[in-house]
Amino acid sequence: MWCLELLLPLLLIISDVSCQWNVWVPRDISAMTNSCVVIPCTFMYPSGIRPYRGIHGIWYFGQPYPQLFPPVVFKTRTDVVHESYKGRTKLLGDLHQRNCTLLINNIGTEHSGRYYFRADLGGANMYTFPDFAELKVLDQPNIDVPEEIVSDESLELTCYAPDNCPDMTPEIQWMYTDYLPDPEFSSDYLEESNTAVLSSTLTFTPRPMHNGQLLGCRVYYPNTTLVYERLISLDIKYAPRSVWVNVSSEVMEGSSVMLHCEVDSNPPPRISWMFGDQELLWDTASNVSLSLDDVTPAQEGIYTCIGDNGYGIMNTSLYLAVKYPPREPLVNDSVTVLEGTSLALHCSTQGSPAPTLTWLKDGELVGTITADELSVLEIVEITPQGDGQYRCLAENEHGRASSSLNITVEYAPVLLEESKCTVVREGVQCVCMATGNPEPTIEFYLPDLNVTINETDGRYNFYTHTDGHTSTGMIKLREKGERVDNGPAVNVHCSISNVYGRESVLLELQQEKKYMMAVIVGTIGGVAVIAFIIAAVRYVGHNNKKENGNPRQDVVLENPALYYSAVKKDKQNLRKKVLKTELLGSKFNSILEETTGEDGDYQPVGSMAGLERQELNYAALEFIGARSREGASGRGDDGSNYTEIKAK
Repeated sequence: MWCLELLLPLLLIISDVSCQWNVWVPRDISAMTNSCVVIPCTFMYPSGIRPYRGIHGIWYFGQPYPQLFPPVVFKTRTDVVHESYKGRTKLLGDLHQRNCTLLINNIGTEHSGRYYFRADLGGANMYTFPDFAELKVLDQPNIDVPEEIVSDESLELTCYAPDNCPDMTPEIQWMYTDYLPDPEFSSDYLEESNTAVLSSTLTFTPRPMHNGQLLGCRVYYPNTTLVYERLISLDIKYAPRSVWVNVSSEVMEGSSVMLHCEVDSNPPPRISWMFGDQELLWDTASNVSLSLDDVTPAQEGIYTCIGDNGYGIMNTSLYLAVKYPPREPLVNDSVTVLEGTSLALHCSTQGSPAPTLTWLKDGELVGTITADELSVLEIVEITPQGDGQYRCLAENEHGRASSSLNITVEYAPVLLEESKCTVVREGVQCVCMATGNPEPTIEFYLPDLNVTINETDGRYNFYTHTDGHTSTGMIKLREKGERVDNGPAVNVHCSISNVYGRESVLLELQQEKKYMMAVIVGTIGGVAVIAFIIAAVRYVGHNNKKENGNPRQDVVLENPALYYSAVKKDKQNLRKKVLKTELLGSKFNSILEETTGEDGDYQPVGSMAGLERQELNYAALEFIGARSREGASGRGDDGSNYTEIKAK
């Protein structure tokens, strides 16, 4: 309070100069509850005024105007004061010395407010000064806390205790500092505007772990029971130091999954769930959950949780795997290629886990089994056997799928070994078989007759049939009764063609075994008959020669029908043998007709057809006996007689 003694002479000098109504009081002053406070006060009045009956003073609370009847805190003329101030106030200054300092004891929080001083110099010389001193009665000390406390940055906290009570001096003590890293303490005494404040400063470097911790400042007055405390909770700002998310997981297609993210930071961060560059969800909170319903394979991938609170940023990712059966594989389009072409068949699909890919041709395994989403089947210089359906089969533990394509191989016609001419009943059947793609066109050519037989020619019972890539052509041949001395020959060419080539082949004649036996037997029988006729003629001629006794005369056969009958009988035996052979041939031919579905006349050529037409020419034998004809009969060199035989 020593400062008042220094200020009073200065104020008196100023008052002499200004000579106006004026007062000086501290604008703000504080005190602890149940303690005391001294409000310094100095006033001035005009020098021309002479106090009448002394100088009196009044302290008001809350209002400066008496007509509003503010509570009286202190009054020099009487002890009439407001009830809340009875026995608590005392004027410490000497009004004649223009010192209006006021002491208030045992103050409470209800005494906080504005205090006005009114000077009464007697008569009309009364003046209430508009300036006021505002008292703050504290029930706990003040702690100066920075607006922002940032982790890992040095922090100073200051605790203040007012020292405006002459009879009591406060002391300050910090509480709950044991967990702080290397705390430092310092004290200071501040005096301003005739008010004094004791302060204590705590210095340390906070960490994120200190966020929310309590610190306390205790103010006490020695030798009293007055103790005041204040606790604060440290609000330490720090960047996200951890981001927790679910572990990477696997879910089935169509199911639901919840992704959780929790971020440790202060203040709470802005949490974002990202899928690639797409922000799916955000919120300002310490944790955010992302719900995915009816999950599809397109949602498989990396999900990232990002926490950003302005002091730093941190993120953590997880991988969401979506399991599903293989999709329908994508394969090449069906193609038509030329024989010898090389090509690659591609099969691609998607599935999780990655499916195995298998190539099948017409149900049979080809190539290798690939555990990947792409399989390539290489076909080098494809052959006609490569024609068919190729299927790519994709499988994994959740299912299977497949796709197919057709490869059509086109190639020049190829003659099959079944092509030939065969001797059958009543003729020759020629069959020509060829394979090719496009299906071959078949024609027959008879070079001896310069005749071409095809679908536009109805002769020779031309028949054609196509089965897949195999074409079959057939004709039936038979002679039209003309005589062939050495037996008819078969000379048939088969011509096969398509857009990729043409080939002409002479068909080989192959006789049926049973029919060949009939031909052989018939031939032997015919030779025997002819030999018998010749022997009979020679025998008859020899006997006639003996009977007539003239070997040089012609002999006339008296009964030629006898020999004709014998020859005819032998002929009939021969025909029976041939007929038996033909019956066997008929059975074979009926089977052939059932197979081919045709019932037409053959056009056979060959040895059998000629044999059938070579019937014997019968003639009457006329023996001219006793008449010699020159050049017609005679004796041979061996002495035998001979006679001319004429055919009519």
